[in-house]
Amino acid sequence: MIVGVISDTHGLLRKEVLANLKDCNLIIHAGDIGNIKLLKDLESIAKVKVVIGNCDKDIESLDIKKKEILNVLGKKIYLIHNIRDKDIDLNNQDFDIIIYGHSHKLSITKERNTIYINPGSVGPKRFKLPTTMVKLYIDVNEEVINKIDNELIKFEDIYVEIINI
Repeated sequence: MIVGVISDTHGLLRKEVLANLKDCNLIIHAGDIGNIKLLKDLESIAKVKVVIGNCDKDIESLDIKKKEILNVLGKKIYLIHNIRDKDIDLNNQDFDIIIYGHSHKLSITKERNTIYINPGSVGPKRFKLPTTMVKLYIDVNEEVINKIDNELIKFEDIYVEIINI
């Protein structure tokens, strides 16, 4: 399964982002979406899981949650916009992946058995930060992995591709 992970679009959905999401089976958006049209555009590509961000005042009526717990091919994923707003002790949970946004800064780390991913931002430029997103490859064959040209990080059975836009 290929999972596109984006955050902080703030209403801007670049054609390069769309092109990188076209082969995804699932799209995860870590908040600060911007508008309903952007969500509909993503939903035309694949199933979308999303959380509300602190700047999502115009789409609060959609009843989007502040956090989500997902199961993707047996991988337990915690999704939140600002990791500081978590309402559980992440150290006492059995999450495989924690996805968050808010800072607009790409970050991929592993603590204990959990991968922490902030895909950065694919929205409007902020300061001098790069425009980035990631893709997760879960339970894919080596043929798929061998075709990837971007930087790739391997965590046991999960691959993380870093995409600079």
